[in-house]
Amino acid sequence: MLWPTLTVLAVIVAAAIHWWWWRRYLEAQAVAQFDIDALKERLQTEASQSEARQRAVFNSMTEGLLLLDHRSRVSWANEAFLKLFEIDGDIRGQTILEILRRHELEELLENVNAGALGRESQLHLNGPDERWLNVNAAVLHDSHGLPRGTILVFHDLTRIKQLERTREEFVANVSHELRTPLSLIRGYVETLLDGARENPELTTKFLGTIQRNAERLQFLIEDLLTISELESGRLTMSEQRLLLGSLVDKVIDDLRADASARGTTVLNEVPELLVHADPDRLQQVLGNLVGNALKYGRQGGLVKIGAEENQDEQVHVWVQDDGPGIPAEALSRVFERFYRVDKARSREAGGTGLGLSIVKHIVQSHGGTVWATSEPGKGATFHFTIPSHPPGPSITT
Repeated sequence: MLWPTLTVLAVIVAAAIHWWWWRRYLEAQAVAQFDIDALKERLQTEASQSEARQRAVFNSMTEGLLLLDHRSRVSWANEAFLKLFEIDGDIRGQTILEILRRHELEELLENVNAGALGRESQLHLNGPDERWLNVNAAVLHDSHGLPRGTILVFHDLTRIKQLERTREEFVANVSHELRTPLSLIRGYVETLLDGARENPELTTKFLGTIQRNAERLQFLIEDLLTISELESGRLTMSEQRLLLGSLVDKVIDDLRADASARGTTVLNEVPELLVHADPDRLQQVLGNLVGNALKYGRQGGLVKIGAEENQDEQVHVWVQDDGPGIPAEALSRVFERFYRVDKARSREAGGTGLGLSIVKHIVQSHGGTVWATSEPGKGATFHFTIPSHPPGPSITT
């Protein structure tokens, strides 16, 4: 009876040992599966965080960014790209031709995917807001060196192009303004050298013309230097408290001869107001505005200078004439350098074409604003604001 008992005991022990090891195996398998799931979850979290950081970086870019997949369809676009082309809605899965309708971009993609060297293109977008864009393209590769898509970066060159155009127009205008008096001076000098100097009457007339054009050149150069100093911030302002009405009286007195020649009455309707400004520069502003009102106002007409204090410690000043007025489309451009509403009349009236631009810069240097209003046939009014008090001390916390 001993052996059967031992056999049963051995089976029981073996079963217990097997059950114990099986339990340990299941526990180990559960732990391993938990570790794998935790690892997967951690990797997914890290991937999501990395993708979120990448998208945040891309969306913070000022350049437009467009990612295309291996089929040349949009997989992602950053906010700058959507804003640049005013796109609303989801564009994923669409081709670049479907989105932008620009065949030059399709050609750029073909060149890049074919391995061509030309990986850059420029877009000129016409419309109310004209824009220029520079587009760079590159193929994206995976870890095995196989192409997996394309990236396009859009740089907005509009501001640079506008500055280029402004510079070209400025050079052209300056060249014209310099060429006109120089041509006249040269012509009259040559005439005098050819024998006209023997005629005293002609000599006096020609020398008077030469003098006027030499003065015109001098005024132009001085105005150009003033514009340069104002725009660069090199021109220092000696601001002080002063009576606006007294300064207007001085300007009217300086232009009395011009007003008398045109039979124009100039009225100073400025109340007793104090302003905080550079007296010389403010006199230059008023002199330009009143001088223009005399030039372009009605012969034998009326020019009024008025002012009032605003609630924001700014004095609003205006100069009003009774001339033909300014077309509505020109009101926003009259303060541009060399811009002339009526070119023929402006040439006849003289001037450098920089006066209103200087007015704008001086007023802005004082922290004010400048604008013009007009009704065709009923004259024009030029407005500007100037501080009535010095700026208060800055408060730091």
